[in-house]
Amino acid sequence: MTIDPAAYREEWEGRVAFITGAVTGIGLGTAQAFADAGMRLALSWRNEDDRAATEAWFAEKGYEKPLFCKLDVTDREAFAQVAQDVARHFGEVHVLVNNAGVSVFGPTDEASYDDYDWIMGVNFGGVVNGLQSFMPHIKASTGRRHIVNVASMAAFLPGPQAGIYTASKFAVRGLTDSLRYNLAPQKIGCSLCCPALTRTNAWASAHKRPEQFADAGFAPPREGELEQFGTAFEQFGMDPYEVGAKILRGMTRQDGLILTHPEHAIDFTEEFAKQIAALPVEAVPEGRAHIEALRRKAGKDAEAGLKIEMDDLT
Repeated sequence: MTIDPAAYREEWEGRVAFITGAVTGIGLGTAQAFADAGMRLALSWRNEDDRAATEAWFAEKGYEKPLFCKLDVTDREAFAQVAQDVARHFGEVHVLVNNAGVSVFGPTDEASYDDYDWIMGVNFGGVVNGLQSFMPHIKASTGRRHIVNVASMAAFLPGPQAGIYTASKFAVRGLTDSLRYNLAPQKIGCSLCCPALTRTNAWASAHKRPEQFADAGFAPPREGELEQFGTAFEQFGMDPYEVGAKILRGMTRQDGLILTHPEHAIDFTEEFAKQIAALPVEAVPEGRAHIEALRRKAGKDAEAGLKIEMDDLT
């Protein structure tokens, strides 16, 4: 990894960022990269030992202690209170990274309502809650501002054991790609980050299932099954700090899409070919072609910072 977060200090030093799920995995790697770029941080956490270890890292580096906010991202009232606390503590909030998520696997045809409610509630609902809680504060702040929603390569590449997880990440992708158009006229950047295999403990999410979602349709993992799955993350996963540094670079470049793992070029090539092959080969009526041309123009205008109205689409 050749990205040096300190190279981006001029852009981000003193900017305030709030990161969810920030004391382990990609959230922690992002927090560390942001700190190395001189940013001030508020970090959400659930586990006391992980919070303490993160605080120790900042102390060892001689960095300002982050504002630690205990938070379940599905709790809307608590999220709103955290946003108020962060804004009050720092005065302004410039960056939001919606990172917290759960990785739970099983055949979609066997899923229960609880499976859907838990996974979608955290992975998509948590992003919604972050946006709803922090957007007013970010809009009220000045200077360089940015929102990053962390999804997954599953936002593009579905799999047979990850139907609900994939649905949640597709939803985050669609929300983020649309939100970008709305924020551009307000000079607020917006990025979708889709990491792949990273050295995290995300595979252990099934061990942390809340009691209110106990009615699982998926069979319990066989003894040692999850641990064996986790060896792939530990042995071959990307360093979370590298993911965080790539997020920082993408924010600086105003990249709408931040892809961190180069090994998926073959997947994107195959997916694109399938989509093109599925299109009918036939003449397009002039009226439909005109409407689609207006849609394309509206998208480009929005990315250029123009506000798009409904009238622009017909």
